[in-house]
Amino acid sequence: MALFTKVKDVDVHVGDEVKVTTTYKDGEKLKKQIFAGIVIAIKNAGENKSFTVRKMSTSGIGIERIFPVSWPMLEQIVVTKNHPVRRAKLYYMRTHVGKGALET
Repeated sequence: MALFTKVKDVDVHVGDEVKVTTTYKDGEKLKKQIFAGIVIAIKNAGENKSFTVRKMSTSGIGIERIFPVSWPMLEQIVVTKNHPVRRAKLYYMRTHVGKGALET
């Protein structure tokens, strides 16, 4: 169980608030998309390593996205805040809401 990984020369830990910038092709154009949320899990090893980011939408619906570490469309990752956690997988955050979710 991984508590941290290195993505694009940035150390990412479970519990960190991150902004992940990806590129995607829309017709002929290359566009950027930013997904900001909390890292709730880091899975696998080697080339198959991936991390899961969860965010809450404006309507209160939780959205999770899995990013492979070696994905070529992964452009940048920025750690905005660190939260010390005691678990390797924060799946309990699916049922907890707000600031109290990270206190467990």
